[in-house]
Formats: sequence, structure tokens, C-alpha cells
Amino acid sequence: MRCESRATERRAPLVPEDAARLVDRGVRITVEESPQRVFPLADYADAGCDTAPAGGWPTAPDGTYILGLKELPGEPAELRHRHIYFGHAYKGQSGARELLARFTAGGGALLDLEYLTDGGGRRLAAFGYWAGYVGAALAVLHRRGTLEVPLRSLDREELDARLRAGAGDGTGGVADGDALVIGALGRSGRGACDALETAGVSPLRWDLAETRDLDRDALLDADILVNTVLTTHPVPPFLRPADLDAPGRRLSVIADVTCDVGSECNVLPVYDAVTDWEHPVRRLRDGGRPVDLVAIDNLPSLLPVEAARAFSADLWPVLASIGSDDPAWARCLGEFVRAAAGSGTESRNESRSESGSESRTHTQAASSAESQEDAHVR
Repeated sequence: MRCESRATERRAPLVPEDAARLVDRGVRITVEESPQRVFPLADYADAGCDTAPAGGWPTAPDGTYILGLKELPGEPAELRHRHIYFGHAYKGQSGARELLARFTAGGGALLDLEYLTDGGGRRLAAFGYWAGYVGAALAVLHRRGTLEVPLRSLDREELDARLRAGAGDGTGGVADGDALVIGALGRSGRGACDALETAGVSPLRWDLAETRDLDRDALLDADILVNTVLTTHPVPPFLRPADLDAPGRRLSVIADVTCDVGSECNVLPVYDAVTDWEHPVRRLRDGGRPVDLVAIDNLPSLLPVEAARAFSADLWPVLASIGSDDPAWARCLGEFVRAAAGSGTESRNESRSESGSESRTHTQAASSAESQEDAHVR
């Protein structure tokens, strides 16, 4: 398990207790040192893991799987291992072609956690609930003028106390029904709705049925919009730049949990770059009716303990089967082979099982589909 290169990434894909379960099953795990990981290295050592300095994974033996969460550093230029993390490289995102070329040049492979699914296309491990929870919470706190910047990691008790502080006293600035969650039936959507309820806001809840024939006027009449929808093919956008200039618009805060910026699958093509912990909010429209955006692509890291424990509980049983004939890993590898071929890079890693070459099926447009990350999961 590598150290994350992003300084604000405090989560871990595998927590010490679950690492111990794998060690007990004969899996050898090496954990790199990390200055920001919320779980101490000593806890992994106590669980039976080996430890190593940060950044040493490029020298690991060829057969090693490299486990992480977010983006890899820029070096080495050729990647020879099989990496398990959220690569965000299969839908034409910025830098996707370059990343896939690094894998094919080195003979390695990306086993993207977004595509680690069961036979029905449902993710086997996801941060979606906590991504939605934090995204909606930040939107409410910003709308109330109580968002503390720069952001820092919290625990749920502290975050919930902040949400409740302005609920029901007439000073919160958001009334019942003035928030809209799209994708409300999925993991991320449920998290967003729970956060809004904690803040005293009863949101409108849209999912597939409501977005087949989208009521744009109703969308623009919400004070807060939380998008938790992840699509895998282009669909008509929910919100367009011209909509932000509509005369009757009330919408003032957008929280895009999915953060699919730069992709042709983006359902909110009203911005061109994510926000971050130092600058979590970007103004899209100024003047008398401003519109602000929250689009942070590692939202669950703001609640790192809760998010990591939930994700790890789902992931460790799947990790126990890696290297076997588990069809979930075969499908995951098959997605990489297809993506590498589609990007114009010729993969050296052509071996895959028949189940790995099957296409995933996806519902049209705004299904919550249980397939969201962090919202990059993203």
C-alpha cells in the first residue's frame, strides 16, 4: 500500500484491522510510511504488515500489486506493476491518454477501483456515501456563511454539530425543499440526503425517472443543487452555462460530488476545473444573483476515518481473492485492456479471461446505479 502523493489525502484503502485479516489468510502486505495518513504506520506493523519508506513502490518485485487511492506521481514514466486505485482514465479525462501510455509502455495494468464490480455492474467497494454526505454538508455550510476555509479533516460528530448549529432557527438560509439531490437513490445520493436532513433541510430527491424528462425550471428554483450522478456515456447535461443566466434562477450553490470535469460524460458542464481544500468554492456567476460551486474530487478525505473504515470493510474480502480466477478482477483487467486499446496505446498485457471481456451494462443517463465513488469517488 503506497503513500498517497496528494497532501490532503488522509484516507487509506485498507485499514489496519482489515490488513490483519488478510495477513491471517497468508497475504503479505507492505505499507509505506505516510506523513498524512490518518492511521499510524505502527498500527499496520502491529497487524503483521511489513513497512517501507514512502515512495519506494517502483522498486517492488514484478509480481507486486500496488494499492492506493488517488493519482500516481509523474514518475516513473513506465509502469510495470498492476496498480489498484481510482485512475479516472477511461472516459477521456485530462491526462488519461498519458497515464494509459505509461502502463502499456511498462507492461503494467490499471485495476481501477471504479470498475471493480459484480456481474451486474455494481461497485464492490465505494466511498460514495461519504462523498455525498460531505459534498452536501459543504454546500449547506457555504450557503449559511459558516464554512471554515481552508478545509481540514474532521470526524462525523464535529461535522454534524456544525450542520445542526443553523438548523431550524430561521438563520440557516436554506428552507425545506430548497435543496435538490440528483441521483438520490444511490450511495452518494443517500449520503447527501442524510447530511441535508441533519442540517434540517428536507431535499427534493430526483433519480432516473425525474431526469428522463428533466424539469429545468424546478432545478433552477432550488437554492442548493447536489449532483451525485455518474454516467459512463454522454447524455444531455442537467445544467448548461446559459441556465446560470436564466432570469428566474434561484440556484446559488452547486455541489458536484461526481466531479467529472473534462469528460464528455460530464452532466454539469458549467465549469472547467475542480476546487480544492484551500479554495473549496469557486464563483461561476457574480453580481446580484451569484452562483458558487463546490467540486472537490476527494470529498471523503474530509471524514477520513469513517470513509476509510467503510471502504476497507468492502474491499478487503475482494483483495483476498486477487490473483485467483475471481471474475471481478478479470472484468477489471478487461476494462483496462479495452481502455488502453481505445486510447490508441497497444497494451502488452493482453491476457484476460472470457468474463473479463464482457461489457458492463449501464442504465440511461441519471441512474444513481450504486456506481458512484467519491464521486471520483471519483
